[in-house]
Amino acid sequence: MKFLLKFFKWFAIVLASIIILMYIFDVDYLLRAVRTIYFKGYTTAFLEDYKEFPNREIKKGTAQPWAIASDYNSVPATEILTKNHKELQTIAYLIIKNDSIWHESYFDGFDKNSKTNSFSMAKSVVTMALGKAIMDRKIKNLDQKVTDFFPELKGKFAKEVTVGDLSSMASGLSWDEKYYSPFSIVTRAYFDDDLKGIILGLDIKEKPGQSFKYLSGATQLLAMCIEKATGEHLSDYVSKHFWQPMGAENEALWQLDEAPDGIEKAYCCIASNARDFARFGKLYLNDGKWNGKQLLDSAFVKKCITPRFENSPEYGYGWWMHNFLGKDLYYMRGHLGQFVIVIPEDELIIVRLGHLKGKQTETDPHSNDLYVYVEEAYKMLNFRKN
Repeated sequence: MKFLLKFFKWFAIVLASIIILMYIFDVDYLLRAVRTIYFKGYTTAFLEDYKEFPNREIKKGTAQPWAIASDYNSVPATEILTKNHKELQTIAYLIIKNDSIWHESYFDGFDKNSKTNSFSMAKSVVTMALGKAIMDRKIKNLDQKVTDFFPELKGKFAKEVTVGDLSSMASGLSWDEKYYSPFSIVTRAYFDDDLKGIILGLDIKEKPGQSFKYLSGATQLLAMCIEKATGEHLSDYVSKHFWQPMGAENEALWQLDEAPDGIEKAYCCIASNARDFARFGKLYLNDGKWNGKQLLDSAFVKKCITPRFENSPEYGYGWWMHNFLGKDLYYMRGHLGQFVIVIPEDELIIVRLGHLKGKQTETDPHSNDLYVYVEEAYKMLNFRKN
């Protein structure tokens, strides 16, 4: 008994000392990381982690359910697609053809209403909000300087960076994109309760507007500019101008750094479902128009899906691009293999959500599972024709 008391006493002392040291060395955000992620057996953010954080609701309006194709789910997934779903732990896979859901599969207890984390698909949504703020004349254009909103921005090139540089990942921001390191800035941003302070504590250390470099912090700074320009929370702005007009069937949630008045973790973390995420793809497929109303300027939509830099043809403004099977496509993507893929030539939208992403090499900016989701969808559609 005395041994146990002594053990627990020293354990408490050591634990308290560790916590004190974490505050001293300014890594106390790791306490939240341990509680919300690491103690649950994960090494990074996971699909349903929105339940562990405060959120702000993206309110829905009048629902506009998707049309269902007459031959809905008449063609089963191919053997390759089925294998891929199992290996990468897919939880949702949709094929929307000619504005109707043609194929729909759910796994692991998830269904059409289940919320899961969007991760970096949210970056595309932030760029849409930028486009709307420009339409609303809250932001002048893509060339407006970030210091117009945050004159305290630091760094040698702080006065040069524009909102367009932030959206196109050409910010020059001092940021490292290491998802699995507990001490990286992206990890701190995910778990800290003062996201705005973190972002404004960074420097614009490189000349912006020169080349593509994917940095989540750039999107976060962009969202802060949009909030400042519009005077609205990002969730409310997206709800009013997109989520409600597009007829989302469920409310969505956007993670905050703290409750109740924190800011959205804008570079990630919209919790929604496959059917409602697909609406963003439909909006872009229709050049920014929804039910006859221009929600987003068509010229801005085209700008988003056009490469800004010749040597980085994979990225425009907030959207990824590729040509595969001889077809131009563009897509939203999240770091665990979340995709909303749009192939305009065939009026096709493919959505995939899941626990794991495919392999990505230094020579190909697109992960190999992207090719599977597209190619196997076409095999299924071709089988339907035959």
